[in-house]
Amino acid sequence: MVIPSFSLIFAPVIYKLMEQEFEMIAKTFMGLEPVLAKELTQLGANNVQIGRRMVSFTGDKEMMYRANFQLHTAIRILKPIKHFKARSADDVYNEVKNIDWTELIGLDKTFAVDAVVFSEEFRHSKFVSYKVKDAIVDQLREKTGQRPNISVSNPDLRLNIHVSDDDCTLSLDSSGESLHRRGYRQESVEAPLNEVLAAGMILMTGWHGECDFIDPMCGSGTLLIEAALIARNMAPGVFRKEYAFEKWNDFDAELFDEIYNDDSREVEFNHHIYGYDIDFKSVNTALLNVKAAGLTNNISVRQADFKDFVQPSEKSIIVTNPPYGERISTPDLLGTYRMIGERFKHQFKGNDAWVLSYREECFDQIGLKPSIKIPLYNGSLECEFRKYQMFDGKLKDFRSDGGIVKTDEERRQMAQKHRFKQNREFKQRLEAQEENEAADIRSFTFHSLEKKRDARKEFKPRKEFNARFEENRGGHEHFDRSRGGKKFSRSDRRDKGGKFRRYNDEG
Repeated sequence: MVIPSFSLIFAPVIYKLMEQEFEMIAKTFMGLEPVLAKELTQLGANNVQIGRRMVSFTGDKEMMYRANFQLHTAIRILKPIKHFKARSADDVYNEVKNIDWTELIGLDKTFAVDAVVFSEEFRHSKFVSYKVKDAIVDQLREKTGQRPNISVSNPDLRLNIHVSDDDCTLSLDSSGESLHRRGYRQESVEAPLNEVLAAGMILMTGWHGECDFIDPMCGSGTLLIEAALIARNMAPGVFRKEYAFEKWNDFDAELFDEIYNDDSREVEFNHHIYGYDIDFKSVNTALLNVKAAGLTNNISVRQADFKDFVQPSEKSIIVTNPPYGERISTPDLLGTYRMIGERFKHQFKGNDAWVLSYREECFDQIGLKPSIKIPLYNGSLECEFRKYQMFDGKLKDFRSDGGIVKTDEERRQMAQKHRFKQNREFKQRLEAQEENEAADIRSFTFHSLEKKRDARKEFKPRKEFNARFEENRGGHEHFDRSRGGKKFSRSDRRDKGGKFRRYNDEG
């Protein structure tokens, strides 16, 4: 009698686990890649590798759903389906046509193709997207006698092709609308801060709710709301209407409902978040957005001029994004930054302040030495995110008492050569038509799936998910998870036509 080996007995199980594990790409802004990589690692992703404006990783379907739903610093999650070489448009067409599209696109479904191209061979991204569309349509027409429809605005399946020289990656876009569009923004102000950038800035400070949080120039309240989500460990996707993967043939609605309704990772926030702005319209907008996010218990917003700011009674951190003099300005821009430095020095002793700005001359007016400078893009503007550590008295006395101006990690980062170009000018580094979000992955070597994922963990029955909706002044309804209310599931949020709807207390 021949006894089969252990590996042969369990080969089907191992193969099934390998099937569950696939390659993914999380896109982000320039400078946020390490923050996103840390988020993915904490989420349980495997094979995390940092690239240019992206982080690659591996995981199963649950990981893809969680990445979309829980990551604070990702713009979108792509699932590569083919890597290939192409030196001509015909090469692209043939490689794409070799994929069996009947498994991915039904004739009753619509699709669209986005293209990002960095290549001498392909000068126009739309030309590449047209070749991909032609290949898909031609194959389906040959196999079925019918052709699928194209929908640019709201397709059932969104594809992404990235070309770097002759390296091509064709991916499924699992996110759909950019993940920075959380869903809580009811109104906006001029030049609002992107939600993903705001979350990345906060995570860079190391703050997770250990003390009060202050934004003295809060605008529409983006930093305030993102800070509350981080402090409470709330998934930013809880406000989203839908994701692209919900229209895929293999969408697991039950699994996503479990993820959506699992608030076991949320924590209590025992401090408070304060927002101020001199502009009354901005204050009203921030209040509206905070209310729509259901975070009025955690965030207070009121009209106030930063020049009247006084020393907080509790330990605090300031994170702010003042006007740069580009899209938003003030009558005396340099005077505004002198006032910021004066308030920091005299009314924020014993605390840390972080400032995102664009012009070197503005930073000079603050008049304080930063402990670290981090390059970040705000849209197409190459900015800096600087940390100022405030202490009482002289620097010499502060150090003799054991005070630390720079941590070892900050010293290491500041010692890196070529962090900034010599005699660097603060000006636009990207062409006006190139959004940071769209400038994805350049050349990148993808890893092989050497590690095997553990079997998908079992979810324990979640605790009651309390949700309460109430009218806000904009005529919309929203929920407040910090108060009592009625439990509902993700699937309950859709009407008979499959469209998202918001519930009131009787819902």
